[in-house]
Amino acid sequence: QVQLVESGGGLVQPGGSLTVSCAASLTLFAAYGMDWYRQPPGKQRELVASITSGGRTNYADSVKGRFSISRDNAKKMVYLQMNSLKPEDTAVYYCNRAGITSGWGQGTQVTVSS
Repeated sequence: QVQLVESGGGLVQPGGSLTVSCAASLTLFAAYGMDWYRQPPGKQRELVASITSGGRTNYADSVKGRFSISRDNAKKMVYLQMNSLKPEDTAVYYCNRAGITSGWGQGTQVTVSS
């Protein structure tokens, strides 16, 4: 069974930066694309960023130019670097295999507030 463990969330002021991490217990991790999602309070989960097995990235319009997804295949880790954070980025952040919307981890809370 795949385990996804997100970490690194916290409270940050508007305009600040934060990096969240995802540890994936995936055999052949390097062969999978990976996604970052977020779920703001009272709203549906939404796709934020994706990275293919080859390292190609894609971003939601709302975070383009501010967020950066990366991966370390040796460590089976995926990262989401978030810059110029806004209050509307407040959410629980989750990672998952690309295109998979089940088997979620516990997520990590990111709160952007002064």
